[in-house]
Amino acid sequence: MTAGLLALLALVFLAANKLTRLLCSPASRLYHLDHPNERSLHAEPLPRTGGLAIFGSVLLGIIVTIALGEGAIFRENGILWILSMALLVGVVSFWDDRAGLSPGLRLGVQALAAAGVVWGGGLAVSAIPVPFLGSLSLGWLGVPVTILFLMWVANLYNFMDGMDGFAGGMTVLGYGVLGILAWRGNHYLMGLAILIGTAAGGFLLYNLPPARIFMGDVGSVPLGFIAAALAVMGTRDGLFDIWVPLLIFSPFIMDATVTLVRRLLRGKKVWRAHREHYYQRLVLAGWGHRRTVLMEYALMLACGLTAMVYGQVGEPVRLTILLGLIGA
Repeated sequence: MTAGLLALLALVFLAANKLTRLLCSPASRLYHLDHPNERSLHAEPLPRTGGLAIFGSVLLGIIVTIALGEGAIFRENGILWILSMALLVGVVSFWDDRAGLSPGLRLGVQALAAAGVVWGGGLAVSAIPVPFLGSLSLGWLGVPVTILFLMWVANLYNFMDGMDGFAGGMTVLGYGVLGILAWRGNHYLMGLAILIGTAAGGFLLYNLPPARIFMGDVGSVPLGFIAAALAVMGTRDGLFDIWVPLLIFSPFIMDATVTLVRRLLRGKKVWRAHREHYYQRLVLAGWGHRRTVLMEYALMLACGLTAMVYGQVGEPVRLTILLGLIGA
């Protein structure tokens, strides 16, 4: 890692930290409180605009990189579409934080953004590899499957942003592992992933238990959207198969997916906020925010390391890892 890159990452980290501190202040024009209700885990009103600090500092990092003549990594077609569509999702999510929007409008915009990434950026999952069975070609289903995947990860990231330090920590670790895996194969993916992970680290210092600020929908929804898009990009470019990013983000994916299925089977309205996710149940069972989030960090780290190992081992071990994940 060069001195120039280290200096850039330090700048982004400090910028995110300072912006987060400003957004914590009632004097900020962007100050907007999240008032607790029967579905919340926090007891006091807290600002919910921390996502602006994350993406504001990422934008600063991109501008500095371009000014130094190294901005080519952000002009790659796929990255441009990911960033532009994430901006669209972010604007609507910020609006939802402030005024509240209908689920139909939010999902419609997310579907439009996902379609933009698929067709404009040329990103789609074309096949799913299965150990010992080869690759299962998706054919024409690749496009709708990818659009649904982008939308699902965007929303599950939002579902999982309900505990101090949880989504922020997942962003630091998850994007960090993605950046490491892309280090030698795709500088576009690596550059964006590391910038986002670093910016999330600056925000996280104010989001750790007891949190002083939340990232809000303006942070969680675009972060989930970008994570899914980078996962598809890495798959398209042969850096890893789709199981690797699924393993990295599996603490979020498994909790949100299983909880959704459970609620569907019980006939509940799945789009309504609730406190039935496993991390929420742990907090309510007496573990508290700090103990629960530390356990989740350990799980995230284990899943990230497993994902890194997955790409370096043979099919018998890969099959064991996948079966182990399903069993867990």
